[in-house]
Amino acid sequence: MNLKRTLTHPFKKLQAFKRSIALLLLFVSINFMAPQAVFAQPSETTEFAQRIDQIYTAWNSHNPAALAQYYAKDSDLVFYDALPMQYTGWSNYQTGIQKNLFDRMPKFKLSAHDDVQLTRKGNIAWTTFTWHLSAEMKDGTPIEAEGRQTDIWEQRGSKWLIVHEHISSPVAL
Repeated sequence: MNLKRTLTHPFKKLQAFKRSIALLLLFVSINFMAPQAVFAQPSETTEFAQRIDQIYTAWNSHNPAALAQYYAKDSDLVFYDALPMQYTGWSNYQTGIQKNLFDRMPKFKLSAHDDVQLTRKGNIAWTTFTWHLSAEMKDGTPIEAEGRQTDIWEQRGSKWLIVHEHISSPVAL
């Protein structure tokens, strides 16, 4: 019987076991340290889709003050809209949409499609969806447009508020 082979065999098994444990611990620690997005439950997506419908009802009222409850009021927040390209701060956005949209379009109806997607990580969430606009300019010119929207939300207390909005529409080149 080879004494050396008999003595090293149990040590090799112990080394392999230790290596397996070390790899397992490394895998577990990496997964706990890596930031993980919390994928939304269907009920959460439905909840945000309902919020978006409420916001679009406020848009369709032609009253920027009705929209105010859904947006954060920080003066440095950026909102991208169709006209002009960008607003900084809610007060500028509120004034701008009155002047550039509602005053120019007496008939204005936005409707969100049913393709809302939600991703949430803690107190931050973002939604993406598409929409349809039916409007009429003051001179009677009709407008029909399809667009897309991304909203970034922040939970502040018990309310989810939009802290960034990006609206765009496909462009024919």
